[in-house]
Amino acid sequence: MPLMIRLFLTIFVALHSGAALAERSADVLTVFAAASLTDSLQKASDAFTRQTHRPVRHSFAASSTLARQIEAGARADVFLSADLQWMDYLQQRSLIDANSRVELLGGRLALIAPRDSDVALQLTAGAPLLAALGARGRLATGDPESVPAGRYARAALESLGLWKQLEPRLARTENVRVALSYVARGEAPLGVVYTTDAAVEPRVRIVDVFPEGSHPAITYPIAATSAAQVAAKEYIAFLQGPQARAIFSAAGFEVLTE
Repeated sequence: MPLMIRLFLTIFVALHSGAALAERSADVLTVFAAASLTDSLQKASDAFTRQTHRPVRHSFAASSTLARQIEAGARADVFLSADLQWMDYLQQRSLIDANSRVELLGGRLALIAPRDSDVALQLTAGAPLLAALGARGRLATGDPESVPAGRYARAALESLGLWKQLEPRLARTENVRVALSYVARGEAPLGVVYTTDAAVEPRVRIVDVFPEGSHPAITYPIAATSAAQVAAKEYIAFLQGPQARAIFSAAGFEVLTE
């Protein structure tokens, strides 16, 4: 075969393959979701893919990190936040489709310790958390300046009159799953995470659950981004359906939509 013909065929095949790859990539839904949803959302997305044959790619991190990535131009079809504030942040900047926004899930906040810890206390006003940390121990939770779990933790500790004494003893983490890992590995004697996080980590136990009125309601809103594929709304609808509801309920979330 002459060299020029071989060269032409090579270029044609490369261009054709590249176009096919781009087409396949366009079919993939990209979902940015709070780290605390890692396990249950993966299961729900797998069920969506089995039903629709549309693959889902996830990026799990702190809601603050993901919102800022979307603001900076990161490609995402769906955003699922662990609080209302970061969804509001994107909506105020016209970066989500407000008509697609739904409050999907609710949760609870818990104090956790390593499985073999003997710490026992009730989360009431003046609870002896500082004493439970010991001389040098730290309380692991998401950074209260940006991470939703940390914001909820600060509100809860303030309501119990414990924030001022515990603030200097915080181990501020980039997301709630990092805080969970600190306690699981014994690097922190106590941590504040969602009950659903504690449920997936056998190396920790729940010491007590914070009173619901001690912090704003834990709410997970979901929305399609302003640049989303049409299928993003199909995905959001699926997460409100019976298969996904069963998955989220089994994981310990409160499902807020019918």
